[in-house]
Amino acid sequence: MSLVINDPHAALVAEAAAWTKVLNRYREPSDARSVVELAITALPLAGLWVAIWAGVHFGHYWLSVLLTVPAAGFFLRMFIIQHDCGHGSFFRHRRANDWLGRVIGVLTLTPYDYWRRSHALHHASSGHLERRGIGDIDTLTVAEYRALSARGRLRYRIYRNPIVMFGIGPAYLFLFEQRLPVDLMRGGWVPWTSAMVTNAAIAAMVGSLMWLVGPGTFLLVHLPIALIAGSAGVWLFYVQHQFEDTLWDRGPAWNMQEAALHGSSHYDLPAVLRWFTANIGMHHIHHLCSRIPYYRLPRVLRDHPELRGIGRLTLWQSFRCVRFVLWDETGRRLVSFHDAKSCA
Repeated sequence: MSLVINDPHAALVAEAAAWTKVLNRYREPSDARSVVELAITALPLAGLWVAIWAGVHFGHYWLSVLLTVPAAGFFLRMFIIQHDCGHGSFFRHRRANDWLGRVIGVLTLTPYDYWRRSHALHHASSGHLERRGIGDIDTLTVAEYRALSARGRLRYRIYRNPIVMFGIGPAYLFLFEQRLPVDLMRGGWVPWTSAMVTNAAIAAMVGSLMWLVGPGTFLLVHLPIALIAGSAGVWLFYVQHQFEDTLWDRGPAWNMQEAALHGSSHYDLPAVLRWFTANIGMHHIHHLCSRIPYYRLPRVLRDHPELRGIGRLTLWQSFRCVRFVLWDETGRRLVSFHDAKSCA
């Protein structure tokens, strides 16, 4: 799709708006396909959980370690099904989406209605420099970083350290932060009810499994699966928006559709990883039309191969994204701490 407009910014906005109309035709989910997707995710996860428990119970720890990574992959895939439910794109009817999302939220330690609201805010403000703070990764501009005190700079550097970002951070997020919706203090009773009911259901689930297999065994089985899946999920979210040529703007210069298409990456993963991550790497398409079920995203690329190159990152290229921590408003790109020293 090509549009001839002299103003480059206006051309990008027009391009994104045109793609939105094209993508609307892929929105309709198939309930039968969704049930199959749920089954081929939930049943293997349950089977692997039991196999890992058997390995721990009978002392075959090597088997448990071997199976934990694929189990985490299915666990992550369950979260992405919950994610599609939050967008109303997994089933045709909202009630079916919401109740499945709430049930999965107990497993993923993510209060569904609270998360759905914060994630909707993320979609509505992604790439807007004046609306940062909810549902995204904290990102400072070069000027903001320079204005910080030495302590503030150290705090930001610690936050951006890969060990914190992809190790300590996900564990804190899923185990503790999501227990209370403090970032939506004024969001009414829905986020709080969602968090408290989910917490009670998590306590019941964990208590029942601990009673069934023992507290120590439960932790040896479930905690590694959840933590690996959580770290992988945060990594995916990071790469989807924290890449060098992403897009941020202020005020009237910001356009939601332009930010969706050019501020979100196409994380072009190998086929196996693409399956386990439920095509969420096709994030530029997802942000532009979040009602497309994840299993229809590959068809979009097959029908419109010109979308493949927009924001494309390979697995190898994505590892460089860890360096990009500050937004250079003059150069209009993310830069490293080192490169920020030479920014105007």
